[in-house]
Amino acid sequence: MQARRILVLGATGGTGRDVVLQALQQGHAVTALARRPERMGHTHERLRFIAADLASDGATLDDAIRGQEAVISALGQGSSLRSMGLIARSMPKIIDAMTRLGVARLIVTSAYGVGATWEDVPAVPRILIRLLLGDLYADKEAGEATLRRSALDWTLVYPTMLTNGPRTDRYRVGERLSLRGLPRISRADLAAFLLTQIEDRSYIRKGVLISA
Repeated sequence: MQARRILVLGATGGTGRDVVLQALQQGHAVTALARRPERMGHTHERLRFIAADLASDGATLDDAIRGQEAVISALGQGSSLRSMGLIARSMPKIIDAMTRLGVARLIVTSAYGVGATWEDVPAVPRILIRLLLGDLYADKEAGEATLRRSALDWTLVYPTMLTNGPRTDRYRVGERLSLRGLPRISRADLAAFLLTQIEDRSYIRKGVLISA
C-alpha cells in the first residue's frame, strides 16, 4: 500500500489505537485526534497528536483535516452506554470540514445492528442491543443519515462484537453476511480492514459488515 497522510478520529480508543499503530507500521503519516491524546502512550516521528473535542472544536478539526488524504473515524463512547449525541453532533462538522478542505475519503466505524445491518443480527444479540444499546445506536443512525446525504467518498464499516484478540487476517466482509450466535471480530482485524479501505473502492458510499 502506498504511504498516505491519514487522520484518525477517536485515536486513543481500543480500535483507534490499533488503527494508529498499524498505520505507522505500514509507513503512513498519521495525525491522531482525541480528547486526551496522552492516553495513546506511544510516540513516533510520523505521528502527530491533536487534542480536541469534535463536538465543539471546529477550528482544531480544520487544522487536523487540512492536507490529509483520508480520514478514519473510530469515534465512540468506550464502555459508556450513553451516547451524549457524540456521532450526531460530530458528523456534520466532519463532513463540512472535509468538504471545504477537499478531503473526500472517509471511513467510519459503526456497529453491528445499526441501520440495515439489523437484518443480519441473530436472536441473542438482538436482545442485548434492545436492552442496552438503544441510545448509542440511535446516535449512530442519526449521524449516518447525515453522512449518507453528503458527497464524500464514505464507507460505513459494521463490525460484529469486538474483542481484544490478536490480528489474524482471517475475516469475512460483505454488504450482507450469514451470522449465527454471538459473532465476533478482533479490534486488530477491524483496524487492518479499515486501513485497506483507504485504497479499496469496493465499498465507496456503501456499508460493509465484518466478522470472523
